[in-house]
Amino acid sequence: MEYTPAPLVKAAEQFARLPGIGMKTAQRLAYHILSLPTETVREFSEGVLSARESVHFCDRCQNFTSVKSVFEPANVVTGSHNDILCPICEDTARRNSRTICVVESPRDVSVFERTGGFDGVYHVLHGLLSPMDGTRPEDIRVKELMERLSGDVDEVIMATNPTIEGEATAAYVGRLVKAVGIKVTRLAYGLPAGAALEFADDVTLTRALENRNEL
Repeated sequence: MEYTPAPLVKAAEQFARLPGIGMKTAQRLAYHILSLPTETVREFSEGVLSARESVHFCDRCQNFTSVKSVFEPANVVTGSHNDILCPICEDTARRNSRTICVVESPRDVSVFERTGGFDGVYHVLHGLLSPMDGTRPEDIRVKELMERLSGDVDEVIMATNPTIEGEATAAYVGRLVKAVGIKVTRLAYGLPAGAALEFADDVTLTRALENRNEL
């Protein structure tokens, strides 16, 4: 008869709450944790807790930031609060705040920043519209984006993934942005550099044709 200590079962259940982690993987992780020195496990748990407690949302773009940079100190008379800004939003000298790139998650910001080819700013929705999952416009950061458009903004780039949810979100947000007279563009998708046509799927080839450029 199999016997598993209750604390180990509880640890596995916690790992299983993470996205993409099934119970078998969670159990392997739990057993691995128990094989580590106590100090290593303590550092691991403290590192996770520290990240959760020290990372905040940027009040402007909704991206994660660990820097509590305060923009425009609170007015004692009006009682207005201080804005916590991420390094990108605060870098007004090198970033073009008139171009906003809208993405699904903070991970997408990291992807763009690795390329070094975008000098605008971002807006993180923290999700996509999905009627199947019950995700509505009020469940993601659409309202915060629209509030930003009252300033000097020339273009909003919809850079959500080319999935059903991503396309639906881009279309919905795009209509709202166009309604206030701001240019909306969609991130182009097509063949990746170095790819062979024979390995491309139909959707990728269609996108490549639609977004073709003049030589």
